Amino acid sequence: MNINTSNNHDNGEQDQKGVSKKRYMPLLLINYTCLFLGSVSSSLLSKYYFNHKGSNKWVSTWVQSAGFPFLLLPVFLPYYLFQCTQRKPFTRFTPRILSLSIFIGLMLGLNNLLFSWGNSYLPVSTSALLLSSQLVFNLILSAIMVKQKITFTNLNCVILLTLSSILLALGSNHDKPQDLTPTKYMIGFVATIGAGLLFALYLPIMEMIYKKVYCYAMMIEMQLVMELSATILASVGMVWDGGFTEMRKESKEVFDKGEGVYWVTMITNVVTWQLCFMGTAGTVFLTCSLTGGICMTALLGMNVLGGVLVYREDFGGVKIVSTVMCGWGFCSYVYGMYVNNLMMKLLDDHKQNINPSIEMAQPQPQPHSDLHLGLGV
Repeated sequence: MNINTSNNHDNGEQDQKGVSKKRYMPLLLINYTCLFLGSVSSSLLSKYYFNHKGSNKWVSTWVQSAGFPFLLLPVFLPYYLFQCTQRKPFTRFTPRILSLSIFIGLMLGLNNLLFSWGNSYLPVSTSALLLSSQLVFNLILSAIMVKQKITFTNLNCVILLTLSSILLALGSNHDKPQDLTPTKYMIGFVATIGAGLLFALYLPIMEMIYKKVYCYAMMIEMQLVMELSATILASVGMVWDGGFTEMRKESKEVFDKGEGVYWVTMITNVVTWQLCFMGTAGTVFLTCSLTGGICMTALLGMNVLGGVLVYREDFGGVKIVSTVMCGWGFCSYVYGMYVNNLMMKLLDDHKQNINPSIEMAQPQPQPHSDLHLGLGV
């Protein structure tokens, strides 16, 4: 009886993974789309809030994670309504995974606060270019934590992105808004770098944890707990700073586009941030943390262009050179990945060509070996 139960459990897990493999590319494309739409839209909407006299940093932090109830739909509907899966929600969701999700959620909440501080003081283009430094941190931390191999293309990318951020910092004195003091501008600058560092730490930590996660549904459940924890942290800050009362007052008396536009901005921002975080988590789960960091860096270039096109931000010589260096580093890394994947494919083809002759030389397995594999022991 125990053997049959174990066999059924293993078969169920294999079926779950088999379905994931079958739907891998569509799922990956969906996550890439969510990441693209969420990253660009949330950055522009957050800046729109601050540009039109929105000023509460805790409100901006809160909306980044307050959309966690939307995750209840993909968690519960497939099992209870559509009945398209045999796995109950939160199956094998151990106390250890729960505690890790809560801890990472709090870290994510702090990252959201730093991002809000930076985005409130810096132009979108400057903030986006500074956040590109997260790929540098991500590469270093991935090498330490998940044993990511460092190659010449990795180092080339790190050097170019680092020089890009330094160049931007040296030429940023003429980029700050007229009503912003040098002290606040430096706070925004440091907060944005800190947000990039925390996000770079978040990615390899999630890759390590996802190695213990056996299906995409569990990843969504972890994301739900993380976003809930980040929202609780932001809600505590909102209560301490009077943020909820401030939201009502801000919508009626402060926001210069009117109360209706204010709430539409808030709700839309909540949705787009959820798209961004779900796209990021899904990309890391389906690929690796470094790929997630690379995608975010590529989208930061879109944020720079978005800030220039939508808000008519300055895009002078320093930003042009910095953006070119950022793009150069990113493209060199992508090319290195392409060459590495090509070499791996050639190696696999070579192994497949020599395997048939090796298999013919090997003795056939005995009947008891088949029985052992069939029982899943």
